[in-house]
Amino acid sequence: MKNTLLCCLAAVSLALSFFFDYSPESGLTHKAASAAPAEASLLSALAESGDDPVTFRDSLAVGYYAQTLGIKADYAEDASLLRTITEWLGTPYRFGSSTKRGTDCSGFVTRVFKEVYGINLVHSSRSMFANAKRVAKTEMQTGDLVFFRRGPGQPIYHVGIYLKDGKFAHSATNGGVMVSSLNQGYYQRNFYAAGRVNVE
Repeated sequence: MKNTLLCCLAAVSLALSFFFDYSPESGLTHKAASAAPAEASLLSALAESGDDPVTFRDSLAVGYYAQTLGIKADYAEDASLLRTITEWLGTPYRFGSSTKRGTDCSGFVTRVFKEVYGINLVHSSRSMFANAKRVAKTEMQTGDLVFFRRGPGQPIYHVGIYLKDGKFAHSATNGGVMVSSLNQGYYQRNFYAAGRVNVE
C-alpha cells in the first residue's frame, strides 16, 4: 500500500513538473519542459522524510511549489502560501485591481494574505508598511513583506512577499505577478525595508 502511494505521488509530481520551467535570467515562465533531475532529487529527499503519507504529501507539495517558484525547499515552508502564490503567477498588472484578471502589487498581497491567512490588509503599500513590524533584512522569513521606495525621503511605492533565497513574489508593472530577486540591480537599489504581519 505504501509503495503504491509513493509511486502514485511520484507520477503526479513528475507530470505536474512538465507544466512549469524556471530560468534564473528570465524569471518564471509557463513552458513545457523536463524537470526529471530535479524531480529525482526531490523524490529521494522526500522518501527519507518518514512513512506518514500526510507528511510525505505535504512535503511533496512544498517541494513542487518551491521548484515552481525557483527557491530551495527545506520542507518546513508554508505550503498554502507557496501554493497560492504559484496560482497567481502570470496574472497581468492592473492598477487598483486585485483579481486574477489583473492586479497591482498591493492588490496581490492583500488577496494572498486573505486567501492564506484570512487577514484583511489595506489595499495600499504605504498602509501595509505602517502596520507591519520591522524585520532586519538578514532576519527575513517566508511570508514577510518587502517594501521599496525610490530614494531617501520618498514614499513607499511597491510591496511584495518574501519567499526565500533572496527572492520575492510581486505584481510588477512590466510583467504582472512574478518572482524576482532582491539582488537584481533595480530592486537592490530601491529596497527599503522588510515587515512582518502577525498571522496568528
